[in-house]
Amino acid sequence: MQQTKTQMPIEYRSARSRGKRQDNWVSSFFSFCFNDYYDPARTHFSKLRAINDDVIAPATGFDTHPHRDMEIITYVLSGALQHADNLGHERTIYAGQVQAMCAGSGIVHSEHNPSNSDNVHLLQIWVLPNQKGLPPSYAEAEFPHVMKRQQWCLIASPDGQDDSLLINQDMRLWSTLMQKDERMQFMSQPGRACYVHVARGSVSINQHKMTAGDALAIEELSDDLILTASAEAEILLFDLPMD
Repeated sequence: MQQTKTQMPIEYRSARSRGKRQDNWVSSFFSFCFNDYYDPARTHFSKLRAINDDVIAPATGFDTHPHRDMEIITYVLSGALQHADNLGHERTIYAGQVQAMCAGSGIVHSEHNPSNSDNVHLLQIWVLPNQKGLPPSYAEAEFPHVMKRQQWCLIASPDGQDDSLLINQDMRLWSTLMQKDERMQFMSQPGRACYVHVARGSVSINQHKMTAGDALAIEELSDDLILTASAEAEILLFDLPMD
């Protein structure tokens, strides 16, 4: 008798269910526990520890602060972000650019909006590393729209495949840009979890209608994902090990 494949549930996570911080200089939404937001069901997903959706006002930012034992990816959606750290890096990244920082045994950095007139909108992503005490490091790369237009662009990976940013974890971060009515597919991989985050726009994914800030958490990706954009959309997809 042929066995029927067990389908793991797709958990839809509304943007409205995220934690929130609102100050006079920053507006933040937290997909996972962060700052004063705590939900025991949202401490992490697989090795994904944080997706912070930050809008930073002009000429403000996060002053010098430390991190350790975390892989930190900063994905700029609009505007510019100025980074400085104790390793000697002083860089400004813009929309379409991504930075990856291994905090490892310890790093100190600051992040500011250098503009006097425009906000900067970014996603800061934390990933648990595959080991503690790694040497801290910094890298950045540019991923122009043409690389993401109606195709999956590899942003970060454990092996630097296709000039992606190197990350110390068995995780691959993919991104795509879709126009209205375009259709995309992501093929399932046995034994892998998946987390999909809508950065902007609106899209239907396996019949789940989603807008900016919405997410899908899939403990095991048993079926292919079918995406159809109902407006211009930017999607981030995390291919993760199963816990």
